[in-house]
Amino acid sequence: MLRDKVAFVTGGSGALGQAIVKVLAREGCCVAYSYKSSKQSAEQLERELSASDLKVRPYFLDVLDAAGSMKLAKRIEDELGPVDILVNNAGVAQVMPFAMIEEKDWDMMMDINVKGMFLVTKAFARGMIRRKTGCIVNIGSLAGMRMLEVPVHYASAKSAVVGFTMALAGELGRYNIRVNAAVPGMLERGVSDNVPTRLQEKYKSYCALSRAGKCEEVAELVAFLASDRSSYINAQSITIDGGI
Repeated sequence: MLRDKVAFVTGGSGALGQAIVKVLAREGCCVAYSYKSSKQSAEQLERELSASDLKVRPYFLDVLDAAGSMKLAKRIEDELGPVDILVNNAGVAQVMPFAMIEEKDWDMMMDINVKGMFLVTKAFARGMIRRKTGCIVNIGSLAGMRMLEVPVHYASAKSAVVGFTMALAGELGRYNIRVNAAVPGMLERGVSDNVPTRLQEKYKSYCALSRAGKCEEVAELVAFLASDRSSYINAQSITIDGGI
């Protein structure tokens, strides 16, 4: 269902991003993915997957650089072909109580998690609109949908992902473009690396499966939402949290 499609994944050098790149590539996609500071990890991933004859290519991108996103969208189309699938995975987390959050912390959280998603989507959706086909998958967080013990600015930013997904799906549906969000709970790696052990154990005590999720499990959901198997699923934010 994904063979020969072109996908672009932001934040492709992190734990979840790498898992998404791997699953999409193994499903037959040609996967472009971005990195900002983790060039070594991005290039190592390319070597690993290329050795298995999977088609992947890393690109530098600052998601807050609007012009850079526009240029990259054109470059990928020129080098790999029109982008069929966009996965907005790039994000940042920060653990601190509300009283300690400074304006700069709030701005950083909103800029990378929300503004960056907007700028990248705007750049890549133009080609999808022109071709009247495409699929966008945003990565949210259970923090934006449940009353958990999480940082307020992070929860606010991830809540915005849900609203962005619904509104964009409503607008782009006329162009045969689907927009959904994969909304993970606590994961074993990635953002959760910065979460105190106390909160990790608390999450597991609430979870019906009594464990944190695996990045690969979220990646499988992303691949499903990106494929024709979910051709009538649109405007949804689907939780993958083990049962909270």
